[in-house]
Formats: sequence, C-alpha cells, structure tokens
Amino acid sequence: MTTVRLDTPTEAILKRLASRRGQTKSDVIRDAIARLAAEDEDLSAHDRLRPFIGVVDTGGRQLSLDTGRRLKDLLADRQRARGSG
Repeated sequence: MTTVRLDTPTEAILKRLASRRGQTKSDVIRDAIARLAAEDEDLSAHDRLRPFIGVVDTGGRQLSLDTGRRLKDLLADRQRARGSG
C-alpha cells in the first residue's frame, strides 16, 4: 500500500478524471502509472540515457575519439594475431 500526497489542483484534476471515467481515484492513478510504464518501455536506450549524456566533465579529453581509435587498434591487433597463428 502506498500513500500519495497531492496538491489541491492535482487532487481536483484527479477527482474530475475519476468522476468522468466512472472510476475510483485509485483506478485512475493505477491507469496513469500503467500508461507511463508502457511509454517507458517504448523508449530507446538512447532516450533512457539522454538525461545522463554529457553530464560528466572529462577535463577536455575526447574520450569517445580515443575509445574509437583504441577499438580500431585492438581489432587490427586481433586480425594480425589470427593471420600469423
């Protein structure tokens, strides 16, 4: 069981929605949560991570460029190792 405290305007909206829909306030809240959960499932990984992208200060280092170069070098090393084995 969960208790939710609402401000006066939100409580009024909830009461109107429940009345119009012929539901209890709890039903309206459950439906709203279910809809939010469904929307969240439709988000891509990028959309889910969007609030966190760019929040880390790297001190000017271009880590994504370094990572790409390092991955390319790693793959080239593996290819050479397969060819010489």
